[in-house]
Amino acid sequence: MNRATHGATGAAIAANLREEILAGTYAPGERIRQDELADRHGASRLPVRDALRILEAEGLVSLIPNTGAWVSRISMAECQEMYRMRERLEPLLVGMNVPLLSSDDAEGLELLAGAMESSTDVEEFLRLDRVFHLSCLQAVETSVLGSTVLNLWNRTQHYRRAATRLFYLEEDRSVHHDHHLIVNAIRQGDADEAEQVLARHIRRSRLELARHPEVFR
Repeated sequence: MNRATHGATGAAIAANLREEILAGTYAPGERIRQDELADRHGASRLPVRDALRILEAEGLVSLIPNTGAWVSRISMAECQEMYRMRERLEPLLVGMNVPLLSSDDAEGLELLAGAMESSTDVEEFLRLDRVFHLSCLQAVETSVLGSTVLNLWNRTQHYRRAATRLFYLEEDRSVHHDHHLIVNAIRQGDADEAEQVLARHIRRSRLELARHPEVFR
């Protein structure tokens, strides 16, 4: 197998493992066994190592030389810092996207918001929520901002899942209200309003996580 083939195989393994980590199949701090990954994908160790390096660069995997690979975990302080970064960066990005989002885009987002509101399943909500928010952020091309925001989303995904379970238990409907407000701002072409609502939306999640340090143990 040549280097190009190894690279393609490594990228495919990384894509699969990324989805598993984001879906909670692997928990933060859990060891990733390279031989098992290789066997599962019918690959040698080289593309597996390539895959793990890709995910290490994304902050999803921690590699310790001569020891192994683990799913990255973050502390409460690190999570709070990442959410503060999202509070500044993600509204900026959504504001850049608003002028490029069409009425059809807004209609699709409204359908997603409605589906989230009617869902009783946490994992389904998380899937739809990710599609909703990232769909608001992908119309404009950026050199750094888009990938930075996506990295922050991915690195905090496990903790977002924990916060969402708390949200479901407490039956807080404010998150759904925010989604509809964001859609309305996009329909109106009001970038400032979309930015302000999104910043409050992210801040609410940060404050909710701050109330539950047990999530990080």
